[in-house]
Amino acid sequence: MTLPLILADQRLTERRGIKAAIFGTSGIGKTSLLWTLNPGTTLFFDLEAGDLAIEGWSGDTIRPRTWEECRDFAVFIGGPNPAIPDGRPYSQRHYNDAVAKYGDPGAIEKYASIFVDSITVAGRLCFQWAKEQPEAFSEKTGKSDIRGAYGLHGREMIGWITHLQHTRAKDVFFVGILDEKLDDFNRKIFVPQIDGAKTGLELPGIVDEVLTMTEMADSANVLHRVFVCQTMNPWGYPAKDRSGRLDLVEEAHLGRLIARIAEPGRSPLERLTFSRPAPAAPDADTTNPTTTNNS
Repeated sequence: MTLPLILADQRLTERRGIKAAIFGTSGIGKTSLLWTLNPGTTLFFDLEAGDLAIEGWSGDTIRPRTWEECRDFAVFIGGPNPAIPDGRPYSQRHYNDAVAKYGDPGAIEKYASIFVDSITVAGRLCFQWAKEQPEAFSEKTGKSDIRGAYGLHGREMIGWITHLQHTRAKDVFFVGILDEKLDDFNRKIFVPQIDGAKTGLELPGIVDEVLTMTEMADSANVLHRVFVCQTMNPWGYPAKDRSGRLDLVEEAHLGRLIARIAEPGRSPLERLTFSRPAPAAPDADTTNPTTTNNS
């Protein structure tokens, strides 16, 4: 047996799907982003029942109604995880059961992009399921244990997202609602609307891109929907660009975003600043006054 190396030439020629989370306020037009993807190679994972926003869109759709169906579709799309014991979600047996239910897995090969709308609703379905599981009840009293339900919910959501994230050859876009809140110091902050804290905290570390969809005015004061793409942004929006190819603000068009990320990139040494910033000059009124010699 030889060492299973993946050579640089092989790695550079692999089809590498983009995994992105897109957050925006309700009504900003997140579902309408489907119109910016090729309908012939895009699968709409419809959890919101947001048909009105895409009336006339000619792509294919699946509509899971339960958390069990969400997991079945995820393993059918992404295949089995060989590291998971047989019988557990996303195992070989789970995949075999999904194939028996949905048919030839080759039907998924035509899709280059999976558009999940929305991760907010997926979280609600997951939490509803988690509240009915044995872990959500106290062993001593048999009463509902909300902490156990949230713990199970967090593990399930992260497992589901991670499994779809490992679908290497496909682009996967998770869409979610963005809430505006005030922190303990009355400062405005933006947080994803997902049940439980675990998913919202860990999601940015799982996906390649975190994009906030918002409106901004141009020089003529005309509003445009845009993506905020970089972590260090002046508005405090959640954002991350692992590719290093996106500007601070990009057009809200997924097809062009995919093409942009596919462009040749720069190394971190070229695009990141590692030097320590120079200290700010002291204010004039805080400097020591000049002493005079009265002798």
